[in-house]
Amino acid sequence: MQRVDVAIPCYNYAHFLEECVESVLSQAGVDVRVLILDDCSPDNTPEVGMALASRDKRVTYRRHAANMGHIATYNEGIDWAGGDLFLLLSADDYLLPGALGRSAELMRNYPDVGFAFGNALIAEPDCMMSKRADPLGDNNVHPMQILSGPQFMRLSGASNLVPTPTAVVRTALQKQVGAYHKELPHAGDMEMWLRLASHAGVGFINDDQAVYRRHATNMSLQYYGENILSDLRQRKKAFDILFSHAADSLKKDEVIRRFLARDLGKKALQQAGIAFNNFDIATAVAIQRFAMEVSPEVRNSLPWIKLVCKQTIGPKYWYALNSIRRRVAA
Repeated sequence: MQRVDVAIPCYNYAHFLEECVESVLSQAGVDVRVLILDDCSPDNTPEVGMALASRDKRVTYRRHAANMGHIATYNEGIDWAGGDLFLLLSADDYLLPGALGRSAELMRNYPDVGFAFGNALIAEPDCMMSKRADPLGDNNVHPMQILSGPQFMRLSGASNLVPTPTAVVRTALQKQVGAYHKELPHAGDMEMWLRLASHAGVGFINDDQAVYRRHATNMSLQYYGENILSDLRQRKKAFDILFSHAADSLKKDEVIRRFLARDLGKKALQQAGIAFNNFDIATAVAIQRFAMEVSPEVRNSLPWIKLVCKQTIGPKYWYALNSIRRRVAA
C-alpha cells in the first residue's frame, strides 16, 4: 500500500478535529499517518489532539508555543511529510470514504501525474450540505480524467479550481517545487496548484472526495467592497511569483502568461460591474483601472463593453432599466 501523510493544521477547531482525524484513519487501501499541527489554539485543541494521539499510534500531535499563521503551519507539514503522497487537510474539513484510495490508485496508474483532486460537498454553518463543488462541471465528465499541465492552467485561469481538501500530491514533487509563499496568505493554494501543474500532469476524480465547511468569513460570490481589489492584487502577485518559481517551460510560455493575465482582467471587470450595481462607483473605477494594468487586451472583452455601457447610462438609470427587465421577465 502507498503511504499517505496527512498534515492537519488546526486553529480553534477542537470541535471539528476528531471527525477530521477519524475520516483519515478510516480510509481503506492506503497506509496513513497523521500530524495534527495546533497553531497555539486558545480552545481545548490540546486535550482533543493529545487524546487522539494516545488512542492511535498513527497520529502525532504538535502544539506551537506561539501562533505562527497558516502559511508557516502548512510548510511545517510539508517538511514533515515523507510518505508516497501528501495531503493538507484543514481541521474543519473531512474526507469521505474511499477518497485516499481513489487518489492513490490514480497516482499509481499514472506516474506522470503530480497531484490529483476531485469534487467536494459543501457544508453550511448549520451543518446542512448545500451543494457540490464540481470543478469540471457534471456534464459528460469521465470518472477519471488526466490533464496536462497547460490544460489544467487553462481550466483554472485566475481562480482556484481545486477544492483544497481533495488535493493529494506526490510528496517528492511537493518537496521539489517548494513551500507555500508567505506573501500569498489568500492566494497560496491557487499558486501552488499552478506551480505543481507546471512540472507534471494533473488527475481529476469525478467523485465526492471530501467535505468543505463554509463559514460566514469565507462565503464566496459576495460583493465585499474595496476588499475585492486587495484579493485581485494578490492573485496578480500569485502569477508574478508563479512565473519566477515555476518550471522553465512555463517561464518561457508567453501564451499561458497572457491567458492568465487576460482571465484575471476579465474577472476583475466582473467585480467592477458588481461594485457599480452597488452604487460604489469609486471602487468600480479602481477595479477597472486594475484590469487595464493587468491586461490591456480586456478593452475588447464583453465584460468591458458591459461595464462601459453601465457607466454611460449611469447607475440610477441602469438600476431602473434592470428593474423593468426583471418585471417583464417575471
